[in-house]
Amino acid sequence: MKYRRFGRLGWKASVLGFGAMRLPIIGDDSARIDEPEAVKMIRYAVDNGVNYIDTAYPYHNGNSEILLSKALKNGYRRKVKIATKMPTWLIHSQTDMDKYLDEQLNRLKMDRVDFYLLHGMTKERWQNLTKLEVLNWAEKKMEAKKFDYLGFSFHDEYSVFKKIVDAYDNWTLCQIMYNYMDATYQAGTKGLRYAASKGLAVVVMEPIAGGRLAMKPHEDVEAVWNQAGTKRTLAEWALLWVWDHPEVTVALSGMSTMRQVEENVRTASISEPMILSNKERSLFKRVAEKYRQLGFVQCSKCRYCQPCPNGVNIPEIIELYNEFYMTDRDEIVKRKYAEQIPPKSRAKQCAKCGKCEELCPQHLPIKETIGRSAFIFEQES
Repeated sequence: MKYRRFGRLGWKASVLGFGAMRLPIIGDDSARIDEPEAVKMIRYAVDNGVNYIDTAYPYHNGNSEILLSKALKNGYRRKVKIATKMPTWLIHSQTDMDKYLDEQLNRLKMDRVDFYLLHGMTKERWQNLTKLEVLNWAEKKMEAKKFDYLGFSFHDEYSVFKKIVDAYDNWTLCQIMYNYMDATYQAGTKGLRYAASKGLAVVVMEPIAGGRLAMKPHEDVEAVWNQAGTKRTLAEWALLWVWDHPEVTVALSGMSTMRQVEENVRTASISEPMILSNKERSLFKRVAEKYRQLGFVQCSKCRYCQPCPNGVNIPEIIELYNEFYMTDRDEIVKRKYAEQIPPKSRAKQCAKCGKCEELCPQHLPIKETIGRSAFIFEQES
């Protein structure tokens, strides 16, 4: 495992962090974590050098924090630092802040947490929390040793990101979406460099775009990758692109299988800043352009859009939509749609109410994508 200095702290974090948002589940219910397998995966990662674990209040319908309390027994807690996040969309007073922090500490079975983040900052959420004097509240909680350091995760434009960074001198970390498809999206490379210049540790979420960048690509994309001198898996390439940036501290991966944990740990062991050649960096630009030409929608399957009031299975439909375009409109994908998406959950059930887009941290054009999916997959024969 490789390590990097965590911003202004003397502590060094593993370059690979374990994101506890996509733990293995039983059936299709994200609330039913496969606890034995999840514990096994987390402990394997820690045994192999991972020392940063990320969770949040809503992950797995609240069960992610509970699972971590079990996985970190038997001495594992002292080997790692834990980050969890305030559910900012539920906050209307400092009493709410107290309520949710206490609930989270109870779920985690901890007296304090290492890092506490303001979850999913947008312009509107930041304005609300500022009115509620969240920074003063946080200072008091750190003095009371409820958590050691304050940070925020982010889903908005760069100008908003810069404003939040500049609003407080004692941020320890920020968490941003960053991968080779998102280099100019939201905070992007500009935000990455700005935060690092201010001494913040930068934790990257979605380095593999929720697994989309590891999916078997269209043959045109594959043809570009075949020009690389070194042969790697698609997940390896995606992670190495993130770690190539010296400003990145940790790349979080939401791992769902032991195979993913093992592969990512191996890749982390060879990571270095500026590890890629100029030729390899040019390949990423060409791959990204090909993906965009083929209709790639950058959904990370975070499931914040669920449940849909009309029962539409938005994440799975978008995944098949991506696959359809990335396989050059293969008819097999249409058959998969018919087999995997029940009629009551299909795209035509969409009422275009827009609630999904309000909840989407990436501000994706979900209504348009679901509408196009209905046209592609549900035309009358």
